[in-house]
Amino acid sequence: MRFSSRFPAFFRIAAVALALALPTALIVSDADARAGGGSSSGSRGTRTFSAPPPTTTAPSAARPFDRTMTPNTPSYAPRPSGGLFGRPGLLGGLAAGFLGAGLFGMLFGGGMFGGLGGFSSIIGLILQIGLIVIVARLVMNWWRRRNLAYAGPSNFDAGAGPQPSGGGMFGGGGGFGLGGARGSTPIEITPSDYDAFERLLSDIQGAWSREDVNALSRLTTPEMESYFARDIAANQAKGVVNQVSSVKLLQGDLSEAWREGNSDFATVAMRFRLVDRTIDRQSGHMVEGSDQPVEVTEVWTFQRNPGSDWVLSAIQQT
Repeated sequence: MRFSSRFPAFFRIAAVALALALPTALIVSDADARAGGGSSSGSRGTRTFSAPPPTTTAPSAARPFDRTMTPNTPSYAPRPSGGLFGRPGLLGGLAAGFLGAGLFGMLFGGGMFGGLGGFSSIIGLILQIGLIVIVARLVMNWWRRRNLAYAGPSNFDAGAGPQPSGGGMFGGGGGFGLGGARGSTPIEITPSDYDAFERLLSDIQGAWSREDVNALSRLTTPEMESYFARDIAANQAKGVVNQVSSVKLLQGDLSEAWREGNSDFATVAMRFRLVDRTIDRQSGHMVEGSDQPVEVTEVWTFQRNPGSDWVLSAIQQT
């Protein structure tokens, strides 16, 4: 009898733990071995700690940097959190209060369905968790659309009106990036710039597969080169090599482009297809990945100094 009375309580605690762990589990992606290792690395100048505006290709927010050499000083302060529970005022208070009341009720037998007993209370608990998740998703989607409206349309958004042709798979011609950061001004990106971005996507993946650090040094900033060299050394220590092939850009659009000091920056969302395989150096057998192409969406930032070509300065996951 004592076991029976504790059984529903165990399920309540387990359900609460699952509800708290679910958001974290949803943002964890599968391991990737391509150039960049599926992480967010590099720098975006004064906008390193500001999320790039969403685009048609990458409507979700880009992931903050896991690796960056840019100091997080007050001049690079991140934007205030716009998430569900970081929002001040009525929305944040209601969301936090709703979740707190729901979890408290689940733990101590209260809540919407707390008056039911036995098996019915477990069903009610599951329904309550589902209701919380649905309401949270609706509010988060509303907030995301609100932020998108404030950010302004993408330069290549289908509803932005006719665009000049050109630019390969980037769906449009020249465009001005969105301004706003202190000490930076928007710049125009031309079809030849988009061609350069598409070549860099292919060339960098090829140099990565060959473990050609010298080529990577010509195609990337010193910071990104150091990350690639570190990742290649880690693969060598594990006795494996990552081989990326059949890279093809499927879709891309401009998130923002600006000039700060003498440097130009362009952040571009790109969806591309590639074959990603990790091979054992001794046996030649595939230990990770697949012979089948996979699609990837990433946000790449390119940098150009006076008299120089574009190079890669950052990769962010979506």
